[in-house]
Amino acid sequence: MATSHLSLFLVALSAISASADVLWNIDCGSSDTYIDDNFIGWIGDNDLIQNGQSEVVQSSNSVDHVMSTLRVFTTRKKNCYSLMVEKGGQIYARASFYYGNYDQKSAPPTFDLHYDGNYWTTVETSNDRVVYYETTYVVKGDSMSVCVAQTQPNQYPFMSALEVRSLGANMYKHVDSNYALYLKARVAYGTTKDVRYSADAYDRIWQPAAIGTGLTVVASDALFIDITSIDDNPPQAVMQNAVTTSKASESIQLTIDSPAKAVPIYMNLYFSEVTQLGTTQKRSFELYADDKPLPNPEIIVPPYGTVTEMWLTNFSASSNTSFSLVATSDSTLPPLINAMEVFYVDALTDGTNSKDVDGLSSLQTEFTNLQDWSGDPCLPSPYTWDWLNCSSDATPRVTALYLSGYDLSGQLPDFSSMDAVVTIDLHNNSLSGSIPDFLGTLPNLKELNLADNKLTGQIPSSLSKNNKIKLTVSGNPELCVSGKSCKTDVTTTGGGSSDTPSTSSGKKTSKLPAILGGTIPAFFVIWIIAGVALVLHQNRKRAAITAMTAGQTGGANTSNGGLQAMANDGQMGEKLGQVAMNEFRVNMEQQMNNEISELIHEQLQDHDNRGIRND
Repeated sequence: MATSHLSLFLVALSAISASADVLWNIDCGSSDTYIDDNFIGWIGDNDLIQNGQSEVVQSSNSVDHVMSTLRVFTTRKKNCYSLMVEKGGQIYARASFYYGNYDQKSAPPTFDLHYDGNYWTTVETSNDRVVYYETTYVVKGDSMSVCVAQTQPNQYPFMSALEVRSLGANMYKHVDSNYALYLKARVAYGTTKDVRYSADAYDRIWQPAAIGTGLTVVASDALFIDITSIDDNPPQAVMQNAVTTSKASESIQLTIDSPAKAVPIYMNLYFSEVTQLGTTQKRSFELYADDKPLPNPEIIVPPYGTVTEMWLTNFSASSNTSFSLVATSDSTLPPLINAMEVFYVDALTDGTNSKDVDGLSSLQTEFTNLQDWSGDPCLPSPYTWDWLNCSSDATPRVTALYLSGYDLSGQLPDFSSMDAVVTIDLHNNSLSGSIPDFLGTLPNLKELNLADNKLTGQIPSSLSKNNKIKLTVSGNPELCVSGKSCKTDVTTTGGGSSDTPSTSSGKKTSKLPAILGGTIPAFFVIWIIAGVALVLHQNRKRAAITAMTAGQTGGANTSNGGLQAMANDGQMGEKLGQVAMNEFRVNMEQQMNNEISELIHEQLQDHDNRGIRND
């Protein structure tokens, strides 16, 4: 977050009561910092996420300012906001969505919502209505993530607002910390509009409940209602009204929109007597499920001027399950209720293995191009990061890194903690420096592609001598095999090494040009020069003798013996030249046969190695 925005945000938050314990209020798609009509401070998300585009919804006077913008994501399988929170603290997060026909297609999208690697819900947006979802849980790290994921072609996920609050340690404590709560309903009976901050210090939204037939709204005549006696801290505003029936024999039916299939639920019910009862009056009742008392019934007697709470946990409900408040046989007054919260319950994942998370963090620290990837790397499946493959374990491991062409520059950091990785593809980047030795010690690595980078120095022996790893390093001109000259482009494939350049597929080029052009010993060159010179010299002598013989008139000055000697000298020179040429040819044939035999041997050895690895 930019310093200027952070300062403005702190100023904005100073307008909010400290008891609200606001962690984040993010206006998605906006660059503004402001305080809304509910005295809540907001910041834009420009400094929190790089991907996505800001959009403005069509004008509407029926929604808050925070809903006037959104951020839509048209690329990647999932996009995440990653926010700092206190490790081990209990929070609740609320994600809000207002389509507002921003794209003028009148086609509100459907997509998935995730957090910390957990599936949250499927978001079904509306043309003209704000939808929001809440989850409450204990965070396992020092950050939390909220992600949207595309599930339908051409239906792009978006987010309008994201809010995170810190809750008291004892709130909603009747659910194990390894489970999360997903809000289904939070209603206030007898209110006519939403109750939230500042009436609720935690900015929970209490919606007016639909009043069924036979129910009557009653207001409390208590001047003050003490809410400190219970841990879940319902606001006074929702305890000042209640609903009841006209007589004790009539029950209150609680409407809960449960799914067709039974799911675990957690229910909080809040009660406060609305008037001071006389000595002959008594109000007591029980919670029934499917017209029967619960296995361990609890008698509810609402107190006047304060609050009592009943919770239901370890219970599953479906659309066929009914709940009701039924007066006890000795009650003179009918049941009443002030407020209710209903949550679905599900187990939290532990996320991707911490060893892989640490290794990926090292890569993201070194390479800025990877830093915008956040959220759990592997979960929920199949919404892994685009450049990873992960195992299907309950605590998944990263098995592959596919970072070809990601414009990575700099040296490879130590990510040796990722000991489950099988494939690493880093070709076609601008990686520099030497190849780290730890790559050859990764126990499950089978394929490593470092081609077409700017790597230098020697290939570690842990790789060049490792027959279990298919290694490709072509396209790194300053790279060489351990113990040999570093002036030659080096490619090592399938374990073992070669000084011969190759294509990225690992095919060796022919050595014959090198044999013909670079392996002739110097003394052969000398013999060639001497032989050629001698032959030329003798040819000139022979030509002179022929001319003298053809033009001789008396011949007194030339004896037959001298001419014969000259001829013999020419024959001797020709023989010496021929010997030199024959010796050169024999040596060349032997040298070439040796080089070709060596090349064939290396190719056969390479073929055998590939066969062993494929087996």
